[in-house]
Formats: sequence, structure tokens, C-alpha cells
Amino acid sequence: MRVVIAGGHGQIALILERLLAEADHEPIAIVRNPEHRADVDATGAVAVVLDLEEASVDEVGQVLKNADAAVFAAGAGPGSTAERKFTVDRDAAILLADAAEAAGVPRFVVISAMNADRFDPDSQDVFQLYLRAKSEADASVRSRDLDWTIVRPGRLTNDQGTGRVRAGAALPAGSIPRADVAATIAALLRSGAASRTQFDLVAGDDPIGEALSALASSAPPV
Repeated sequence: MRVVIAGGHGQIALILERLLAEADHEPIAIVRNPEHRADVDATGAVAVVLDLEEASVDEVGQVLKNADAAVFAAGAGPGSTAERKFTVDRDAAILLADAAEAAGVPRFVVISAMNADRFDPDSQDVFQLYLRAKSEADASVRSRDLDWTIVRPGRLTNDQGTGRVRAGAALPAGSIPRADVAATIAALLRSGAASRTQFDLVAGDDPIGEALSALASSAPPV
């Protein structure tokens, strides 16, 4: 399985790349900074240097050629400007979706944010703008004729992964190790679970595979 990961130097992305490479898949990591190649190479993935804030649909489409899936794991990151919340967290996600459609990539997975749709539309607070950017990107993805899944994790931690999560619609606030988010994305790609479904993800007691299987009955598609 050839998987293209936008935001390929992010913490979740690097874990995901290693998981995919260790399972004999072909992860391709889109990175903006050429100095990040070595970190990507260490995971077993192949780095492609491309700035999603400047790239065209055709340029991204070339990277996506013959891919089985695309994962949006990019983000402007803490301390970034309000403008970059939109150019990265929203516009880059939409660009990747546009390119995936143009390139005929069937599977599309987005790492979003819990409570993204609860942003304050009147606020100029950077975090509220971040939630708005994520919400608008997710809405664009949901409108596509793609086999999409939108994962909305809670507060991210660097704790060791447990392989156990809670997944469902509109969960109470919670946290989750980045390692478990990456493992969940890997499981989604392997299994095809949660097609055209959006769900929250926090630490829990359910093995990841069981949590994803249960979504079919507990979290109807958006």
C-alpha cells in the first residue's frame, strides 16, 4: 500500500511512517524543510520536499500518483500566526483533497481536532481560528466523493501508547498519546474501517481494532 502523508515531519506522522514501513507498506512523506529528510529516512519512509502553502494541485498530484491513500497530518503548529492556521490547517488540507481527487486516490484520512465545530465565529483568538480552520477543512473533505475518514483526537500527549482508545461521536474532552493516534490511522488504512465517518478519539479501554469496528453501529457517517 502506497500512502502519501502530508505534514510528514510531524510527531504523529513520523510514528505512522515507521508503523507503515515496518508492515512493508510504502509511506511517502511530504515535508516543507529539506533538513527534515534525515528524520523521515530514519522511519523507512521516502521524503518529498514540497511546500503545501505554495504548491499547485498538479504538483501535489504528481506526488500522489499511484497512491492508495493520502493522510493529512500537517499543521501550522503552536506559536504560528492566525494566517497560517488557515493557509496550513485549512487550505493545505483542501489542496491535498483536490489533488487526491484529481489523481484518483480513493482513501483519504484527515487528522483534525476535537471540538473543531464548536469554534466561536466572533473570536479572533488564535485557538478559535485554529478550530475554525479545521472545521472548514473537514467540511470540504466531507463533501468529496472520496473514501474519507476524519479523526478528531483530544489533547495530544507524548505518553507511551497503550493500543487502547475510545472512539465515537461527540465524546467528552480527553487526551490521547500521539502513538495511539498514529496506530489508529495505521489501522484505518489497513482495514478500511470508518469509511465516510468522522469521530472523536481519546484514550480508553478498547483495543484499537475493536473501537474502529464498533463505529459502524455507534457513530453513523456524517
